[in-house]
Amino acid sequence: QVQLVESGGGLVQAGGSLRLSCAASGRTFSSYAMGWFRQAPGKEREFVAAISWSGGSTNYPDSVKGRFTISRDNAKNTVYLQMNSLKPEDTAVYYCNVNLGGGGDYWGQGTQVTVSS
Repeated sequence: QVQLVESGGGLVQAGGSLRLSCAASGRTFSSYAMGWFRQAPGKEREFVAAISWSGGSTNYPDSVKGRFTISRDNAKNTVYLQMNSLKPEDTAVYYCNVNLGGGGDYWGQGTQVTVSS
């Protein structure tokens, strides 16, 4: 059974940093791209970052580019999201995602990030 468990969220002041982790279990994920999304209250879930299976390619929307860094450790089946220079508008529940193609699309339970001004 595939499981994604996020951790590392919390309350931080604007300008601060947090590092989120996503521990994956149930199978080997080293062959799949993985990503982070977020959802603020009253808004749709939005893309935050993605990383290729090898970690050699990453992608970010303009809203977080230069502030957020996604990375992965395939030996640990874990994906990370380093968030620097946080802004109040980054406040949201952050979700880890992996799409296994025909094997299904999986999400974690989410971790709350709150940035105070």
